[in-house]
Amino acid sequence: MSEYLPITNPVLVFAIVAMLILWAPIVMGRWRMPGMIGLLLAGAILGPNALGVLARDQSFVLFGTVGLLYIMFIAALEIDMAVLKRYRLHSLVFGLLTFTIPISIGLFVSRVLLGFDWPAAVLLASTFASHTLLTYPIASRLGITRNQAVTTAVGGTIVTDTLALLVLAVIASSTRGEVDELFWYRLGFSLAVYVGAILVGLPIVARWFFRNVARDGVAQFVFVLATVFAIAALSHLAGSEPIVGAFLAGLAFNRLIPHHSTLMNRIQFTGEAIFIPFFLLSVGMLLDLGVFLGGLRAWAVAIAMVVTILVTKWLAAEATRPILRYSRDQARLVFGLSLPQAAATLAAVMVGYDLGLFDDTVVNGAILTILVSCLVAPVMVDRHGRALALSAAPEPAELSAAPQRIVVACSTPAAARPLLELAVLIRDPAQNQPVFPLTVVEEGLHSATEVAQSERALAAMVGQLSAAEVPAQPVTRIAFNAATGVLHARRELRGSEVVVGWRGRATPQELFFGSMVEQLLSDRHYTLLLARLSEPLNTTRRILFALPPHAEREEGFGAALSLVKRLSQQLGAPIHVVAQQAADEGLQASLQRVRPLADLRPAPLTRWSEALSTLRAQYADGDLVVLYGVRAGGLAAEPIGASLPRRVAEQLPAAGLLVIYPAEPQAHEDVVDSGEATGLGSAPIRWA
Repeated sequence: MSEYLPITNPVLVFAIVAMLILWAPIVMGRWRMPGMIGLLLAGAILGPNALGVLARDQSFVLFGTVGLLYIMFIAALEIDMAVLKRYRLHSLVFGLLTFTIPISIGLFVSRVLLGFDWPAAVLLASTFASHTLLTYPIASRLGITRNQAVTTAVGGTIVTDTLALLVLAVIASSTRGEVDELFWYRLGFSLAVYVGAILVGLPIVARWFFRNVARDGVAQFVFVLATVFAIAALSHLAGSEPIVGAFLAGLAFNRLIPHHSTLMNRIQFTGEAIFIPFFLLSVGMLLDLGVFLGGLRAWAVAIAMVVTILVTKWLAAEATRPILRYSRDQARLVFGLSLPQAAATLAAVMVGYDLGLFDDTVVNGAILTILVSCLVAPVMVDRHGRALALSAAPEPAELSAAPQRIVVACSTPAAARPLLELAVLIRDPAQNQPVFPLTVVEEGLHSATEVAQSERALAAMVGQLSAAEVPAQPVTRIAFNAATGVLHARRELRGSEVVVGWRGRATPQELFFGSMVEQLLSDRHYTLLLARLSEPLNTTRRILFALPPHAEREEGFGAALSLVKRLSQQLGAPIHVVAQQAADEGLQASLQRVRPLADLRPAPLTRWSEALSTLRAQYADGDLVVLYGVRAGGLAAEPIGASLPRRVAEQLPAAGLLVIYPAEPQAHEDVVDSGEATGLGSAPIRWA
C-alpha cells in the first residue's frame, strides 16, 4: 500500500476532502459534538504522521491559511458595532485579562519549571496569551453573535493577539540584534499607518467601488476577497501578522456589508463550506505522536503547555464573572471562544524554532496544544452557547399578532433590485416569513402577454432573494391600475409592509386623477414604505430620521421605528433623530424601548417647521433620509409633515429617501374592496 500513499491525484484528494467535510459533522452530531472536532481528528488520522493517506502539501497549506484568515475576517464582519461600542470597555478588560494572566503564569512555567532562558521563556509565554477565534462559527450558527459575551471575546481577541504579536516582534528583533533606540518609533509608526489606512482609507475606497464599479454580486465578492488578502499580505511590513490584518479588514468592511445581505451570505458560505474545513484538516495533520517516544522531556514540555493554556484561559474567563458580572454560561462561552490555539501560536513557535530558541519538543508540544484546545473549545461553546441561546429565546408571539410579510411592488428587475435589497434588510429573519415580489399588469387586450413577461422578470427577482437565503413567493396580479392591484394583493397575502419605488414627484396625470401614494394610503392597516434609492444601501454612512411631534404617541410608532432600527443595525449606520426636543428624556426613553438596539444620536429642533432646513444643512453624501410619514387624522398629522416628503425630494434630489407610513392596528382584516368601492381612480401604473 505504501506505493499508493499518500494520494497525489488532485481530483481524488478533493473528493476525499469533500466527503470528510460532508460526513464529519454528521458523524460527530451522533455523539452531540461539533463537526469541527471530526475534521481535526480526520486530519490527524489520515495525515502524514499517521495513516499517510493525505499529504499536507501546498494545497492544504494554501486553503488552510485562507480558512484561518477567513475566521478572523468573518468574526470582525459579524460584530454588531453598536453592541461593541456599548461594551468596548468589556472587550478591553477581557483582552488585558486574557493576556496578562496567561503570560504571567506562562513565564513562570517556562522559566522555572521548564528551564528556558529569558528570551525563549518570554516568547513561549506569549503563545499562551494569544488565541484564535476558531469556534466563532459555532456561536454564529447558534445565533448568539450579538450576545455581549461573544462581542467581548471577539473584541478581546484583537487586544491580546496584538500584544502577543508585539512580544514576538520584539523578541525576534532582539535575538537578531535589531532593537535600538529607533526600533520602537519605527514599529509604532508603521503600525499606526497600517491601522489608519485600513480603518479610515479602506471604507472610502470600498464605498466608491460599490457605488461606481461593482454593483453585481460576483464583482463585489471578488473585490472583498482580494482586498482582505492584500491587506493581510501587507501586515508583515507593519511588523504585524496576517490574522491581525484580516481582522482589521473585517472591521473596515463591517458597515459596508449588511449581516443579512446577499454578499454576506456568499462570504459565509464560501468560508464554511471550503476554506475553514481545509484549515481544520491541515491543523489535524500537524500532530506527530512519534516525537513523544523520544523521552520524558517531550512529555514534560507538552503536558506543561497543555495544562498552562487550559488553566490560564479558564482563569481569565472566570475573572469576567466578578469583574464584568457575567453569568456562568457567559464565562464558559468566553472560555470556549478564547481557548483555541492556532495562528499566533504557530507563528510564534516557528519563529522561535527558526531563531534557535525552541527545539522539536516545543514545536510538537505546540501542535498538541493546538489539537487539545481545538477539541475542548468547540464542546464548551456548543454546550454553553446553546444554553444562552435557549435562555434568550423570545417568548412565543400571541396568536393574534400578524406575521411580518413584506410585499415589494416591482416593475423591472433593475428597478426592483434596490427595493428587494431594502426588504431583505428590514425583514426579521426570526419569523422566517417569505418576501413577496409583486407585479401588476394593467387590464387590457395584451394582458396575457404582459403576464408572461412579468413572470420572467419575477424569476430574476426570486433569484436575488434566493442568493440571500430569503424565501420568496412571486405574485402577479391583473388590475385596472397599479394601486388597486397592490391593495388587493396586500390583503390577500395579509402583507404587513408594502415597499414601493417612488420618484418623489407627481406626474400631470396623477395631479388630475390622484396620485398612486394617495390611493395606497387609503388602506390604513399596513405599513407603506416609499423608497427613492439612488445609491446602494450598503454605502450608507448615516440615517437622518425626521420625526414629527407626537409621533411616539401613535400606535404604529413602535413598528415603524423598529424597521428603521433594524435597517441601522444591518447597515451599521447611526440614526440621527431630527425631532423637536430630540434630547428630551421622555422621547429618548420611547426611542430606546423599541428593539433592536441601535446607535441613536439626537439632532434637536426648536420648531418642527425647521425640519426641512435642518435636513438640508445636515445632509452629506452617503446619508439616507428617512421620514416618518404622516397619515391624515393621526396624532402627528399637521400640514408641514404631510408635504415634507415632496419638499425633501425636491430640495435634496440626489439623496436616498425613505418615507415610512406606519400602520394603524386593527382587530380584523377588512373584506377586499374593489377599486370603485374604495374610491380609487384609474391612474396609470407608475412606480420606480
